[in-house]
Amino acid sequence: MKLKIKTGDTVKVIAGDHKGSEGKVLKVDREKNKAIVEGINMVSKHEKPSAQNPQGGITKKEAPMHISNLSLIDPKSGDATRVGYEVRDGKKVRFSKKSNEVI
Repeated sequence: MKLKIKTGDTVKVIAGDHKGSEGKVLKVDREKNKAIVEGINMVSKHEKPSAQNPQGGITKKEAPMHISNLSLIDPKSGDATRVGYEVRDGKKVRFSKKSNEVI
């Protein structure tokens, strides 16, 4: 399946507990259709003491979120938009359906 969200995109959460939040995509898991968004869907993780973290304890980290709950932000207007694909100048490009501008 072709995903319309890529690493580095700025997205807006359109459903769930964090609805309305915006952030940058850090990682995309194509097999599970999930993405990790910077600063959103934070969970507490209990960590055992290790060489990197000798103290151990509870740390906060981002949890994956389903891609259907995310929408790309249009760079021109700053609103959530759908994504389309088309061939321009012999290259396949992503474009914003709201402003018809290449992303």
